Amino acid sequence: MRRAVLDTNVFVSALITPAGASAKLVEEMGTGGLEVIASPRLLAELEAVLGRQKFRRYFDAVAGPKFVGLLRRDAVIAPDPDEPAPLRSVDPQDDYLLALAYSQSARLVSGDSHLLDLAAVAPICSPADFVVGAPA
Repeated sequence: MRRAVLDTNVFVSALITPAGASAKLVEEMGTGGLEVIASPRLLAELEAVLGRQKFRRYFDAVAGPKFVGLLRRDAVIAPDPDEPAPLRSVDPQDDYLLALAYSQSARLVSGDSHLLDLAAVAPICSPADFVVGAPA
């Protein structure tokens, strides 16, 4: 089974564009075809991001907490890593995602260009690339 850490921007994209690649990954998680790894820090970040007012034009205030609840139910919840990943992003706020993916031997899926710039040296890809079969 494929294993992945999905960046918060992937979950936001799934809610905004229900027919997009990110939504397909979330659907695959729900049907058991994709093992999604999350951590308490990722869940807290996602909850905060989905609560932002700027997203109300795409989904209502109830959708965010409901979505996080589904993730808590369907994802594998791993502890936040104590050790940093052997690789760093130019955005230090993304380093915990690298550490989580590394500690769980999972691919990191993101739409963030800072992380995608590392794809040549680390198992990172975009949602669209993961949907079409980037190896786990």
